[in-house]
Amino acid sequence: MSDETLHALLTALGMGLMIGLVRERMHGQPQLAAGTRTHALACLLGCVAWMLGAPAFAVGLLLVGGLTIASYRQTASQDPGLTGEVALLLTVLLGALAAVDASLAAALGVLVAILLLAKAPMQKLSRELISESELQDALMLGAAALVVMPLLPTEPLDPWGAVSPTTVWRIVVLVMAVGMFGHVAQRLFGARWGLPLAGFFAGFVSSSAAVTGMGQSARDNRARTAACAAAALLANLASLLLFVAVVGTVSPPLLSAALPALAAAVLALLTVAGFWLWRANQTDMPPAADSGRAFALSQALLIAALIAGVSLLAAWLGQRFGSAGVLVTTTLVALAEVHAAAAGVAQLQISGAVPLELARWGVLAVLGASCLAKTVLAFASGGTRYGAAVATGLIAMPSAAWLGLLLSN
Repeated sequence: MSDETLHALLTALGMGLMIGLVRERMHGQPQLAAGTRTHALACLLGCVAWMLGAPAFAVGLLLVGGLTIASYRQTASQDPGLTGEVALLLTVLLGALAAVDASLAAALGVLVAILLLAKAPMQKLSRELISESELQDALMLGAAALVVMPLLPTEPLDPWGAVSPTTVWRIVVLVMAVGMFGHVAQRLFGARWGLPLAGFFAGFVSSSAAVTGMGQSARDNRARTAACAAAALLANLASLLLFVAVVGTVSPPLLSAALPALAAAVLALLTVAGFWLWRANQTDMPPAADSGRAFALSQALLIAALIAGVSLLAAWLGQRFGSAGVLVTTTLVALAEVHAAAAGVAQLQISGAVPLELARWGVLAVLGASCLAKTVLAFASGGTRYGAAVATGLIAMPSAAWLGLLLSN
């Protein structure tokens, strides 16, 4: 017997024992039709039958299927579920897979055991914890990301090659995902800590989407305004850290020259975010309603349209004015995508097209334009109170950067 054959048989035996043990433990009936021994034998049957050839495996699978049907007909009145029957058939298939790829079969076997073991938590999640509106939002997000986006063309439709349907729809999906992420984090950790945590990590993907998603949450419940503002500012902190990394990667000399200004920006934003987080902890916030919506699709579409419009304007200006307005055009690009604009300024500096001194100011101009755009998004998505709270941090960040640059000269 070869080592591969022995490995496959041992894997099949281990999977069968594991799945059968979980099934027998969770079912709780002494006369269980398929328990530990049955699943172990079924998994070995699938493995051996596959080694003997496709006809033998087909016969073995049909026999197990027939026995499973007969067993279900006898127990359907007491246990109408199909989990045990499906698990038994899947055990046979996993045994066959062990003869082909033992590692993959073992991983899937563990997953099957986990799913069987998680019966009670999954039932509670689907029946009690998730509301109908939240389920609708999750399905809408899944359809937007997995069904609609792959069908959209990736080629730009405008004459300047700036915006493609996939790019625009990706923004829509990001706004929806940030809203869903914040909603789930709030349900798990509460508004005080769940929203800031969700905002910070969402900022590495899209701080604009985070500002918009948190604005929607603040509009739905005004008592969460401070927590949502802190989350939005922490998203911008994450985005600023990524901004620094992008500049340093493309042009280390530019990062060294602009480092005092960027450090001042980080400190100012962190201070203001900490203030609103403290305010959130001083506020008596009621828990979110279980039926609350995770995001508003219309708001996501509006934000994507605004960003696409700014990108088209920047592309048109770049073609019209050429190199003479390159920094102005790059600054306009920052209204839609700050990291791309930062990389553009750094690339211009490292290639010699823009002097280092001018590029330093260009980096701050990009940062200021991005803050201006996000301030507008904050007021548009969350209203006056939320917009004003977010604006305190977004104004403090470039102001501190400009002051830091002036003092470092």
